[in-house]
Amino acid sequence: MNTGFRKKKQYGQNFLTNSAIPRRIAQESGITKEDGVIEIGPGFGILTRELCAAAKKVVSVEIDGELTGILNEKLADAGNFKLINADILELDIKKLISEEFDGMEVCVCANLPYYITSEIVMKLLEGGYGFRSITVMVQKEVAERFTSLPGSKNFGAVTAAISYYAKVKKLFTVKAGSFDPKPKVDSAVIRFDVYKKPPVEVNDEKTLFAVIRAAFSQRRKTLANSLYSGFAEKYSKEEIAGILLACGVDPNARPEVLGIEQFAGIANSF
Repeated sequence: MNTGFRKKKQYGQNFLTNSAIPRRIAQESGITKEDGVIEIGPGFGILTRELCAAAKKVVSVEIDGELTGILNEKLADAGNFKLINADILELDIKKLISEEFDGMEVCVCANLPYYITSEIVMKLLEGGYGFRSITVMVQKEVAERFTSLPGSKNFGAVTAAISYYAKVKKLFTVKAGSFDPKPKVDSAVIRFDVYKKPPVEVNDEKTLFAVIRAAFSQRRKTLANSLYSGFAEKYSKEEIAGILLACGVDPNARPEVLGIEQFAGIANSF
């Protein structure tokens, strides 16, 4: 690791130092020699090197300009590597894919900063970019939430929304000691296998996500009451209860017991 580099707290930088972890990420991501890969936050390139060995082409997006020289030097011998100094949240990903990965299936790999994990994941899923898979390392607690099933206390609005876009699987846990600086908590690697077509049909996606947000806005309340708080201008409590019953859902149920199928049914009724 380059000792002259200054770590920056604003980017949530925790660099992998255990070489076995990147190798396992590349192996379990499902990436093939025919695939293109977008890597987010390459850091010092320990994962980048493994991705270049596994894929046809790797484009790494790094927000920290101070790392660009280090990365280009470290990966100078990799003929299938390109570095972009940019913020992934502001980057035109569709343009990137069309310019860099013509004819390739594209996967994403990333060691995500804890403080913007959900924001990045939802941008990748909501954008309709056609990714085959998204493999990310996140805080262990976040991984448990993302991979939770209906009925679990960890199942929430983000989990429900994710289940519309992808099937999520926890691959393995990474101890805090595998990073420098060492974070306060362990991490986990998860993979989103992105659906080519959502598992449910909805009349309007905006209504689906509005229903999910309203349902989880007041978790201690019944589903009927939570939905009423979000749709009071359109429906009475009695009408909402009637819609839920018609969908085969108990108005007194809690939102975390519903799967994406039930949320889609409610949204279509609305």
